[in-house]
Amino acid sequence: MAAPMDQRIAVPIDDPNADTECPTPMIEEAITEARRLVHENRLEGKDLDELDELEDEEDEEFLEQYRQKRMRELGSLQKKSVHGSVYPISKPDYSREVTEASEKGPVLVNLMSSLGTNVESRVLSQLWRQAAQEYGDVKFCEIRASQAIENYPERNCPTILVYNKGDIVKQIVTLMTTGGVRMTMLDLDKLLVEVGAVPGNDMRVVKRKRAAEDAEEERHMTKGIKSTSDRLKADDDEDDWY
Repeated sequence: MAAPMDQRIAVPIDDPNADTECPTPMIEEAITEARRLVHENRLEGKDLDELDELEDEEDEEFLEQYRQKRMRELGSLQKKSVHGSVYPISKPDYSREVTEASEKGPVLVNLMSSLGTNVESRVLSQLWRQAAQEYGDVKFCEIRASQAIENYPERNCPTILVYNKGDIVKQIVTLMTTGGVRMTMLDLDKLLVEVGAVPGNDMRVVKRKRAAEDAEEERHMTKGIKSTSDRLKADDDEDDWY
């Protein structure tokens, strides 16, 4: 669902020469929908504790409806969270743990480097563990590339393979296109959404994205304040010469 600011809702401007009558049902419906979108955008991605903090700011009935919706989502996730950790697999396990398992849902495989000096491989392994804990409804596996595929080039490690319905639907060779050694959970979230492992409006995805946007906004504000402060200080220093 697009954010409210991205949706153009036509609300007529009052005509001073027109009769002052109550809004038509269509206009009332548009206004109600606009308010609902604003509320949903404000609450999207918030957990139950964060929703409780908004009790004094939001409409009580709407907030309770959203709280119930969030509880249903959490309950659904708990039922689906049958994994919760990375599965280390060997070549004999590959068909059962990956190919066959992908018939039930996407399976992500990390083809790891055999060398401890491969920084990208270490970065991905750390993200893999974090993602497996957060996304217990998604299966994450790892295997040394040389064990999975004979003579697999070390320069291609790490490689991410995404299986679904028994086939490889996505292959990423090294982290060059996903941030390199600076790859973060935000990048991994994007991949999960892209391959259909989680929906784009998944509260875990939304919450992390919103937190990153808030941090970036705060960084820009701090930078702007510092720039203004430095400029004022420079002006004061110039005044001291007179």
